[in-house]
Amino acid sequence: MALDDFDRALIAATQSGLPLLARPFDAVGATLGVSGEAVRARLSSMQEEGLIRRIGAVPNHYRLGYVANGMSVWDIDDDRVSELGRAVAKLPEVSHCYRRPRHLPLWPYNLFVMLHGPSREHVAAQAERIRAMLGDACRSHDILYSTEILKKTGLRLKEI
Repeated sequence: MALDDFDRALIAATQSGLPLLARPFDAVGATLGVSGEAVRARLSSMQEEGLIRRIGAVPNHYRLGYVANGMSVWDIDDDRVSELGRAVAKLPEVSHCYRRPRHLPLWPYNLFVMLHGPSREHVAAQAERIRAMLGDACRSHDILYSTEILKKTGLRLKEI
């Protein structure tokens, strides 16, 4: 999957994010001398080819007032973690939900669920609602709160 000159220019034009405009692909296309549809089509094919995973918004939770960010970790019965994980992922307060392997005896958790709120108490209340939803399939859980903001970036081309 070699990148051609257009691919490199497209990645360079979008690696800091899409412009916050009604028609962002048109704006990117204008800088590259192509239509917005050509930009959208190439990004779509790059996804299909596995060059990029997804195109999506990456909100700054702090600027939105969500200053408590907690990764809730759950020890869920292995026979039910897929089913319950899908149900948890559908909750509106959940931004990320994924299964991970346990690392016994130190780390018993196999379901990770990111929660955001205006306070730790709000996040804890969200986690308690999830705990009730999981029922007896949940053996234990904890919440790991963010202590700093990490820089979030998308695809970057390494200069050779």
